[in-house]
Order: sequence, then C-alpha cells, then structure tokens
Amino acid sequence: MQDRRFTLRRAAAADVQTLRRLAEEAFPATYREILSAEQIDYMMEWMYAREKILGEMAASTAWFVAEADGEPCGYLSVERSGDEVCILRKIYLVPRFQGCGGGEFLFRRAVACARDLCGGPCRMELHVNRRNRARGFYERMGMRCLRSGDFPIGGGYLMNDWIMGLEID
Repeated sequence: MQDRRFTLRRAAAADVQTLRRLAEEAFPATYREILSAEQIDYMMEWMYAREKILGEMAASTAWFVAEADGEPCGYLSVERSGDEVCILRKIYLVPRFQGCGGGEFLFRRAVACARDLCGGPCRMELHVNRRNRARGFYERMGMRCLRSGDFPIGGGYLMNDWIMGLEID
C-alpha cells in the first residue's frame, strides 16, 4: 500500500471526458460480479452520457474529480434533496487506487459537501446495491441501513438497493 496525496476539486464541463473515462474503469469493476454485462452497459449510458452529466452539473448536482498525486483516480456527485437531505449519487475510486485511503478521503469530502449544500446539519443518503460489498465500508464510515427498495431504471432493469443514511452535525 503506497502513501498517496489525495485532492478533490469541483468538476466543470471540461471534466466530463475525464469523468466518463474514470467511470469506464471504476463502474464495471464494481459491478461485474453483481450485474450482467448488458445491465452495466445500459447503466453506463444512462448515468454517464455526456449530456446527462452536463445536465446534472447545470442543475443541482455537484460533481467532483479526485486526484492522487495529481492523477485522476475517482469521482463523486452530491445533490441536495429538500431542506435536510443530501443524496450521495456517486462515489467511485478506480481499483488501482483502492486500499490506500482514497475511499475514506472521498467519503469524508462527500460529507463536507453535503453539509455545505444543506447549510448545516442534515442527513446524507446513498443507494447501495444489496449485493455490493462496499456496504461494509459505508457502515464503517458511520452509515446505517434505513430501508431497501427495488427501483426500475428502464430497459427492463431494476436497482436492488439498500438506502443508507448518515446524520451530519
């Protein structure tokens, strides 16, 4: 495990290609043992199309690019949902940067972003596939399972998720 210096910066329209490249590496690696290749392809286009990311940036979703020693290594997105809830939409680290503190770095920055977006105490929620082993990581970060649900996303696919939450002071 190599020590790395992680940084995070707000993404802009010029970063969309970098976000898509990171997603092409991180997203399939996360789900290849959980979802079919067809569903992964569908979800990649559904969530990471250039127009989708740009639309989210222009609306209410804050996107961020993480770097390790200056090299892009992950991303997250957070969206305010009401007065006291923020949704952590995405939090991904490419595999070769996992295991050296990057996940914790990203998570802590997501908490800070949620606090800033809500302007104070709030709850941060995150959907996690019920078969995703990252649930243990989120629990170690202080999140707890609030409920579960099956959410249709189109193409005949469902997201079978835990909705996890963290109260932020």
